[in-house]
Amino acid sequence: MLRANLSTRPFYNERAVHAIAAVIAVIVVAVTAWQGVQVVRLSQYKTELNTAIQKHHSETDVRARDAAQIRRGLDQTQLAIVAAQAKEANQLIEQRTFSWTQLFNLLEATLPDDVMLVAVRPEFKDNVTAVNLDLAGKSNEDIQAFWDRLAKTGAFRDVIWSAVNETEPGLDKMEMRAVYTPAHPAAKPAAVKK
Repeated sequence: MLRANLSTRPFYNERAVHAIAAVIAVIVVAVTAWQGVQVVRLSQYKTELNTAIQKHHSETDVRARDAAQIRRGLDQTQLAIVAAQAKEANQLIEQRTFSWTQLFNLLEATLPDDVMLVAVRPEFKDNVTAVNLDLAGKSNEDIQAFWDRLAKTGAFRDVIWSAVNETEPGLDKMEMRAVYTPAHPAAKPAAVKK
């Protein structure tokens, strides 16, 4: 018995190749469909964002026109008067809340024996409290010692000294201006009821 292959080409297993090609085709179709869905979703999101941006721009334009119309309707002299009155009220509030006791306690604690405090004048402007002090001391060194003690408290900064003048009894007189930022005193505990 004679066994011979009469085919002109060899036999291959084509089913495995077709199965792999089918799986790859299914994957390509799935990825393409997913990308198409993403493109549509992102396009809709972009359209929504553009609509919201246009709406906000329109609202901004309307508000700007309304503000300009209101500004045109304001009487500038009346506005200036109201602003001046508000500034004066704020200064009165600052003066009312200023603690003279705290300032004098601080000055008393730092004042050397050979230095006299002649005058104290606080100024309130733009939420800044400046204190003007007129001092008299036996010497410049005594006044400098006072300033050194005062600087260590941390409540005074940006100090400006005027020229030293000698008074009749032989004392040196000096004026000092400093920005005063007091530390807030600790709250006192409530009295215990018996």
